Amino acid sequence: MERIVVHSDLNNFYASVERKLRPELAGVPLAVGGDEEARKGIVLAKSEEAKKFGVKTGETLWQAKRKCPGLVVVPPNFSEYMKYSRMARAVYAEYTDLIEPYGIDECWLDITRSTKIFPAYDGGMYAGEGEERHFAPGYLRFLGDTLRERIKGELGLTVSVGVSFNKVFAKLGSDLKKPDGTTVISVADYRRVVYPLPVEDLLYVGRATAEKLRTRGLTTIGALAAAPDGLLHGLLGKAGDNLAKYARGEDDDPVRSMDDTGELKSIGNSLTYPEDLTRPGEVKKNLYVLAESVAARLRESGLGRADTVHLWVRFSSLKSFGVQKKVRPTVLCGEIAEHAFALFTEKVKPPFSVRALGITVSGFDGGSSQMTLDEVDGTYLKRERAERAVDAIRKKYGYSKLQRGITAGDPEAAGNDIKGTHLIKPAKFDDPEEK
Repeated sequence: MERIVVHSDLNNFYASVERKLRPELAGVPLAVGGDEEARKGIVLAKSEEAKKFGVKTGETLWQAKRKCPGLVVVPPNFSEYMKYSRMARAVYAEYTDLIEPYGIDECWLDITRSTKIFPAYDGGMYAGEGEERHFAPGYLRFLGDTLRERIKGELGLTVSVGVSFNKVFAKLGSDLKKPDGTTVISVADYRRVVYPLPVEDLLYVGRATAEKLRTRGLTTIGALAAAPDGLLHGLLGKAGDNLAKYARGEDDDPVRSMDDTGELKSIGNSLTYPEDLTRPGEVKKNLYVLAESVAARLRESGLGRADTVHLWVRFSSLKSFGVQKKVRPTVLCGEIAEHAFALFTEKVKPPFSVRALGITVSGFDGGSSQMTLDEVDGTYLKRERAERAVDAIRKKYGYSKLQRGITAGDPEAAGNDIKGTHLIKPAKFDDPEEK
């Protein structure tokens, strides 16, 4: 049966929530960002009005104000953003339990078997006959519009919706009409809609990958779809094989419920900071904050220990790189953080200005790793039991009740419960060594 996959993307989410909280900000160029007095404070989000002046997410506030002198800057309010995110997901849950978050403001929904609970549709549900029978574009648009109208009416926020037969094209569709639009990419006409688009519009094609594809004349998604498999594999390895499959509409990745780990291949977190990190100590502290979330999620997953640590770094110039290393299988925050910091110090020398960091772990052993020498004398196992005890205490009494020494002196780091607030977005590590 043909799937109906929806991708919902709340428009200018942080800025839109701020306007809900402060109606007097309606219509003015708005940015959510760090300290205005600090030259390294950056734009975390911006309104449509600010976007028209060329304000970009990730640039410094002084740069943004040079483009838009009337820009109003407000500090982030993550507790409110989480509240509205949960409200949106409550709406989605009325249609399906297959809701897969892609960050705080985006979700995939599989409503293939849940269409009966939508209001009655007065048009034809299907088009075509026999083997050519598929969901009618008008019906798919109706589903997307229904979700948009509910979010606008009940939350006062706008959302862009893509409706398609797989996750990659649904995500692509939600990006095509912003803000407040529905785009249908159906089985019948995906080649007409998708193939003329630039190759970097395809999910998982980062800047460095797009540059590599362009060197071979692959500038559109259609050209990528038509490229010989050998060419793409030789250029990008397994990632090239996957991109070709996505371009051809062959993505069969299921939409997973929020509680379903499925066959997880990696667990990670990344954060963009309100102010650039310029000192090694700041980087190390923030790597520990990320590692706390990654390690806790790993222990909770039941997937065993991880034997590979990945580090992703983005600079204020918006250049980035990703690098990884094999390690002794571990679920320990301290080990993950120290491995990530070692990778950082190996690759990055002062002076630097870091805008975002990400840590991901992979290579899960399912709990079957052979005992190492320090495990025999109990060192590792004692530390693991201690971290699991911390998990239990935090779950019962709150994240801030127990803190590591490296973060305890910084209220912002000590209270940054990434796992608890679900500020999770799959890290997109582009080509290693990208600088």
